[in-house]
Amino acid sequence: MPEFRNGTPAGRLSAVWRKSRRSNPNGNCVEVADLPTGEVAMRNSRFPEGPALVYTRAEITAFVLGAKDGEFDDLIV
Repeated sequence: MPEFRNGTPAGRLSAVWRKSRRSNPNGNCVEVADLPTGEVAMRNSRFPEGPALVYTRAEITAFVLGAKDGEFDDLIV
């Protein structure tokens, strides 16, 4: 099984990238992809060949649940 690290060029990951339907039409989006290791990768849609951040399922779960609970609402301008 391959090992993925933060900063791996996103273009080197064989992954199917997707973004939220709430994404900005100007291309200011974050895209996510499932990796074969069970981890989740994120990249900047404006720079698809740039570095990807790689998170465990536990990290993604904690973030998504926190967002749903409003823990990051103070970041919305």
